[in-house]
Amino acid sequence: MPLNSRTPSGPIETRWDNTKFEMKLVNPANKRKYNVLVVGSGLAGGAAAATLAELGYNVKCFCYQDSPRRAHSIAAQGGINAAKNYQNDGDSIYRLFYDTVKGGDFRARESNVYRLAQISVNIIDQAVAQGVPFAREYGGTLANRSFGGAHGSRTFYARGQTGQQLLLGAYQALERQIDAGRVKMFPRTEMLDLIVIDGKARGIVTRNLVTGQTDVHIADAVVLASGGYGNVFYLSTNAKGCNVTASWRAFKRGACFANPCFTQIHPTCIPVSGDYQSKLTLMSESLRNDGRIWVPLKAGDNRPPQQIPEPERDYYLERIYPSFGNLVPRDVASRAAKRMCDEGRGVGPSGLGVYLDFAASIERLGKQAIAERYGNLFEMYERITGESPYEVPMRIFPAVHYTMGGLWVDYHLMSTVPGLFVLGEANFSDHGANRLGASALMQGLADGYFVIPFTLGNYLASNKFETVGEDHPEAKAAKAQVSSRVEKLLSIKGNRTVDSFHRELGKIMWEHCGMARNEKGLREAIAHIRALKEEFWKNVNVLGESADLNQSLEKAGRVADFLELGELMCIDALERNESCGGHFREEYQTPEGEAMRDDEAFAYAAAWEYKGEGQPAELHKEDLTFEYVHPSQRSYK
Repeated sequence: MPLNSRTPSGPIETRWDNTKFEMKLVNPANKRKYNVLVVGSGLAGGAAAATLAELGYNVKCFCYQDSPRRAHSIAAQGGINAAKNYQNDGDSIYRLFYDTVKGGDFRARESNVYRLAQISVNIIDQAVAQGVPFAREYGGTLANRSFGGAHGSRTFYARGQTGQQLLLGAYQALERQIDAGRVKMFPRTEMLDLIVIDGKARGIVTRNLVTGQTDVHIADAVVLASGGYGNVFYLSTNAKGCNVTASWRAFKRGACFANPCFTQIHPTCIPVSGDYQSKLTLMSESLRNDGRIWVPLKAGDNRPPQQIPEPERDYYLERIYPSFGNLVPRDVASRAAKRMCDEGRGVGPSGLGVYLDFAASIERLGKQAIAERYGNLFEMYERITGESPYEVPMRIFPAVHYTMGGLWVDYHLMSTVPGLFVLGEANFSDHGANRLGASALMQGLADGYFVIPFTLGNYLASNKFETVGEDHPEAKAAKAQVSSRVEKLLSIKGNRTVDSFHRELGKIMWEHCGMARNEKGLREAIAHIRALKEEFWKNVNVLGESADLNQSLEKAGRVADFLELGELMCIDALERNESCGGHFREEYQTPEGEAMRDDEAFAYAAAWEYKGEGQPAELHKEDLTFEYVHPSQRSYK
């Protein structure tokens, strides 16, 4: 399968503008003749559905939540990047582009990243026009703060709830189109298969999560914006409902899955407190603006933090990375925290934690100023741990947060299945091997508001579409396969719960394919996962019936897909004999313990093609070329 990225030529500054000019357009009067399905209603999906409907297309939008407002985008806290340079501190589109390519450890496509930086300035204008209540300076101008991997302040924010406020902006735009009749919304509906007819994506099969009814939806194009797959680790900062099923169904219909082993470990999360836990809680990266990270200087020092004097504290990020200090990128900060704990200097009951201390900032700025910036985050932390960050340092530890891998897409955001477009975290395109903080919201809204309206229109204008009904043989076959799979899960009636399989998979993934990986561990993980998958299909116990609300059945289908994805992630990590960004192979590190890339052998995006049940996926490579940001050993010292 040849991978054609359709990357434009010419100066990078004009590539997107020239591409838009060369695209074919759909006559405004003809747009109502086309039908588009949008799977997902978060920032990428909600923005895409609203914008496409505003243009005149007929849109159906699907989400498994009871309302688009509950999409996981709502959980993003810290902010959204944009190259506005409001602080006059030297920022620019090119610097945002440079920081993003470097932050991703030179494993992203330059053209896509530059377009993202270009569009970032439009996103803020769009959000402000929608009424998103960004923080402002005393004089009324929009405020900024700093995030990891950047020397300037380019992050716009709404306290610690930026994702929620941006999602409400997209939601009101979507609801306006629903009211106008141009979007038909399908809440509590899960996509369970992709319908491919004559080589093009022409529809999906869904299951109503309340009634259990399966339906076929036919259209001229499908837009997938279903988020990431971090819950393959069981414990993550993702909402419990987040899953890979929509993307995995598309993968099995011919859409290549790119860089699945590129997962992001976020350094500031509340540590695990016990085996009973079902998810983890993020503490925004923005806290590193005013919080200082430290551990005791001596191993085994169990004194309360207030009793450890300054000379006996190690502010290790400030010591190791003096140029960036506490604002190094997430992969760097996470590995440093792991090293401190491995040395026996971790804090808290488990020893798996480091301190994030605000005492100096409270003394310098006052409690009120800190409360205005982070009040809701401090309250959340206190409710969970019973400790006030105003009085004692937070305890934090890295946790799975985001996935840079996803379905492979070209410059037009189209997958290897013509007519299937993939947006936001569901695709692989912009962040390489490590996403910088505050860039997820930027990508989701860029894809939904400003890219897909052009690229989808070009696809529709460039193709002819046969009239297809729900009774087409391919549609009927896909629906029958969904029903068969559901009945098979219900018929096993084994002795283990779905959650027990998911939890065991998560432990395997975290131990062998988490913050650190090595060849021996990855081979063991692949063997364990294959055995676990075999047991799952023999011994899982799915309660209830299909024609009803059945959360056990929902989870079973998702965990079955996670088991297959987990195996592919480990295979991908084993294949990539280098360290880069969030993919840290212990065999490949510098003498200082930093990631050591191999640009000669691995400067490519790994795109895996499904070859059939029981057959190994086939690896295709998209070579990455760097004309503007030349690869070098990342240094934040």
